[in-house]
Amino acid sequence: MAAEGEPVLIEIAGLTKRFGGFTAVDDVSFRVARGEVLGFLGPNGAGKSTTMRMLAGFMIPTAGVARICGHDVQADGVAARRVLGFLPEGAPTYPEMTVGGFLRFCAKIRGFGRRLLAERVEQAVALTRLESVMLQPVETLSKGFKRRVGLAQALLHDPPVLVLDEPTDGLDPNQKHEVRALIAQMAPHKAIVISTHILEEVDAVCSRAIIIAAGRVVADETPAELMRRHPSGKLEDVFRQLTTEVV
Repeated sequence: MAAEGEPVLIEIAGLTKRFGGFTAVDDVSFRVARGEVLGFLGPNGAGKSTTMRMLAGFMIPTAGVARICGHDVQADGVAARRVLGFLPEGAPTYPEMTVGGFLRFCAKIRGFGRRLLAERVEQAVALTRLESVMLQPVETLSKGFKRRVGLAQALLHDPPVLVLDEPTDGLDPNQKHEVRALIAQMAPHKAIVISTHILEEVDAVCSRAIIIAAGRVVADETPAELMRRHPSGKLEDVFRQLTTEVV
């Protein structure tokens, strides 16, 4: 399923990851077009983060392929990463760096020269509201601010594709609202995948949702279509029903 008339920017085909005899991700396939915000849902251990890491090129799949803007993330990894903004689970940073120093470092790695570097950092900081902590070491920040620093580095180069693993984890209600509003603002111009266990996030920002359980896709529909699957009309009831049916 993809937005009609818009180019497909993310393509996953038969993606599988095994660890010894354990299959963490089992033959997952989907496509995401520009203008779509895809919520990637599942209980703990369902394979969400593993799928996100393979899509971002940070984990090698056992089978299958992932492409970003037509670039195979394994065979053409550098080109794929140029058009990808990735917020991983935990958002690892250099804790001793200041927020400003870390973001400037990330922008240099992205290849920005001095003038454009300052401009891109300023825009990412404004989008994520980090002005008040620019001189603080990352290790002194709250979990919510660290998450926002991770989001800022993903936005630095204004990529057409965003893959965000638990983007509002650790944020207070006001911060969650701000991040969701930012995602909605960017949505028409990008293909966005949000891995989350927060069901209200799907209803708030996603145009489409995939539910994964035991490494397999069990639903791929709009939030409204999903809610019609259960008499209660509640997403949590649909989620519980679909994820407990999988053994």
